[in-house]
Amino acid sequence: MSSKRELIEDIQNLLNNYDTKSTTVIDPALLEFMDNNTLVNIIDTLLIQKENAKESDIHWLENFKKFSN
Repeated sequence: MSSKRELIEDIQNLLNNYDTKSTTVIDPALLEFMDNNTLVNIIDTLLIQKENAKESDIHWLENFKKFSN
């Protein structure tokens, strides 16, 4: 099982994995009150959002290819 600090770092890394100019820094003390299950649920939600965004991008690219040919 991951430690809270590792889970918080994973959340921070997922937030910074988006193509943005700003960097998200999370003070571990802000999330320290959460239990490991809550932190894992946050990670799961971020991963689902990332997958949904990826699927949306793929759909847009497929439509773009249809109209550009």
